[in-house]
Amino acid sequence: MSEKQLLSILEKLTLDQKIAQLQQLAGPFFEGASSQGQITGPMAAMGITDEVLTHTGSVLGVTGADEVIAIQNAHLRKNPHGIPLLFMADIVHGYKTIFPVPLAIGCSWDMELARKSAEIAAKEAAVSGVHVTFAPMVDLVRDPRWGRVMESTGEDPYLNSEFARAFVRGFQGEDLSADSDRVAACVKHFAAYGAAEGGRDYNTVDMSERQLREFYLPAYKAALDEGCEMVMTAFNTVDGIPASGNTRLMRDLLRTEWGFDGVLISDWGAVKELIAHGTAADEAEAGRRALAAGVDIEMMTTCYIGHLRAMVEQGVIEEALIDEAVLRILRLKQKLGLFESPLRGADPEREREIVLSGAHREAARELARKSCVLLKNEGGVLPLRPESRIALIGPFAKSGDILGPWSWMGSAEEAVPLYQGLAAYTDPARITVAEGCDVESGTPEQITQALEAARSADVIVLALGEHSGMSGEACSRADIRLPAPQLELVAALKALGKPMTAVLFNGRPLDLHGIIDEADAVLEAWFPGTEGGAAIADLLYGAENPSGRLTMSFPYSVGQVPVYYNYFNTGRPQDAPDAQVHYVSKYLDIPNEPLLPFGFGLSYTSFAYEEAALEGNTMTAGQPLTVSVRVTNTGAMPGEEVVQLYVRDFAGEVVRPVKELKAYKKIFLEPGESVKVTFTLSEEQLRYYHADLSHTSDAGEFAAFVGPNSRDTAELRFRLTK
Repeated sequence: MSEKQLLSILEKLTLDQKIAQLQQLAGPFFEGASSQGQITGPMAAMGITDEVLTHTGSVLGVTGADEVIAIQNAHLRKNPHGIPLLFMADIVHGYKTIFPVPLAIGCSWDMELARKSAEIAAKEAAVSGVHVTFAPMVDLVRDPRWGRVMESTGEDPYLNSEFARAFVRGFQGEDLSADSDRVAACVKHFAAYGAAEGGRDYNTVDMSERQLREFYLPAYKAALDEGCEMVMTAFNTVDGIPASGNTRLMRDLLRTEWGFDGVLISDWGAVKELIAHGTAADEAEAGRRALAAGVDIEMMTTCYIGHLRAMVEQGVIEEALIDEAVLRILRLKQKLGLFESPLRGADPEREREIVLSGAHREAARELARKSCVLLKNEGGVLPLRPESRIALIGPFAKSGDILGPWSWMGSAEEAVPLYQGLAAYTDPARITVAEGCDVESGTPEQITQALEAARSADVIVLALGEHSGMSGEACSRADIRLPAPQLELVAALKALGKPMTAVLFNGRPLDLHGIIDEADAVLEAWFPGTEGGAAIADLLYGAENPSGRLTMSFPYSVGQVPVYYNYFNTGRPQDAPDAQVHYVSKYLDIPNEPLLPFGFGLSYTSFAYEEAALEGNTMTAGQPLTVSVRVTNTGAMPGEEVVQLYVRDFAGEVVRPVKELKAYKKIFLEPGESVKVTFTLSEEQLRYYHADLSHTSDAGEFAAFVGPNSRDTAELRFRLTK
């Protein structure tokens, strides 16, 4: 369908019909939905009439080819203009085949596997009738108290931007119109949702525009540069104005400065929440402010359909604002090919073949292996030996609750638990299982059973962590230690003096005291997804070598947070050569540094970094520098290493971070193998936002840092001249 034909449809719509296109409702509102009869009360309360449903533009949270086909066909029988529905859903880290949570995927530092995970998620979702996924979530995160850190890829703007591009490529492919196995991506949450005060969900965000542009906006921009079709507004305020009604953010920056002309959708109920925020007196004003800001689709509240018509008739808003929003929605439907093929990729027969296929499960297993991070391994406890007798103890020993939040269609029953994974590598008779405690509670009897199981074992494997309801949206935690019963279990088992490995299932960085100081080895598995238990067993038994690296710092204590590697120095830094004993920026009772830094991760082998060098020590705009380092596998096992390059600007117009990630390379080395890793560092990579928001670099002294993480690096000085 051509642009001219879309404009013709728009001209034929009445004002009420146009406003209905801006409404998104949940599936049970619609004829053909499997649970349609359950929504009569909410329909009446919201003022949703049959006429509104006939012209509603999009559906939330419906999937399954048969149901989507039924709803779409029923809708088109009624809609006089032949405008199909858009079906949208939260396909965040997999559809039915669940991959690790995004924070874990970030720890893979593997853009190709991230892209592939999104491609598989899109294929399963599309064949099941979904057109749009509310992903990727690219919010930069620095506070592990916030439950939604599990949806982000971490604390670094450069790395988050790279993952944003990879996910968009995977979801959308090259041509949405030509490829019905893809879905449109919706980047979220615009903007700076990850900076909610106190790590409390939906809370206030307050920062300078320079800080916003420097750290929080790059990943959204990267997704849009990759062609992301939609943007979702954030729940939070930005400079005192809620995002869903923030004209400066949405109209001026997103649409005018960045040139985004795709569809902008509110998050669930966020338009009406302008009232609770205190920037709208009532629903009418909330609707006016959201529309003026450029929000095209209102999700699950009715400020638009309840009030826009009257405001147009009263001259409060111009109908042209509604027209432009409707046209953007129609264009997306056309780009997805829905006017010619309203059922698009929905196909019950293919759905049965594709969803949760063996190939998809194997891809999930590979990414889960790459996402796990080995945090400690003392005394050669890992890898495990097949002949060893194992006491597998903890609430996650046989649990399928390893998918994590936002695994909507995933099934815990179809997930591979840790016990099943281990039993594939050794005689199950060698594995004794005891819960030891529940996730958040325990009894003396459970600890007694665990001790009995452990006494006859050669090695203890602990399966600990958070249940899936402890992370995700609205799951902020002030205390980010493991629940007390699990720590008590660890302490009791430690007294036996046996080698002990802890496997952690969780959605956020934790305060690991009581775990990392008690266990001989610690493997951070996150919520690893459908094939989690199999992937972890691959690592524990040494069939694969751990290669994950942290993309979010682990705090020494919750009192440090927000804690992140790219912090600003103070006027009285603790490590300054002339630092005073007392009057420096420090805590009295804990270190300044995190327990585990950004980029950290261990391996079963060892890597030596030598011969770090710069080819020249002066950079100009036209003359980049080459940074090199020789990396050697000095251990006995093949392994993958993530070589990381950081930079510091010692004297900028604006204070600069002590380190900023600028590049990285993943290398695979056999035992004894050595390779020279090189990076090209350009003037463009040294630019930042100045006080006047110009994006330029400053002449002066810099340092390049190269190493295996943000802490353990070799420093190389150079100058930028102009």
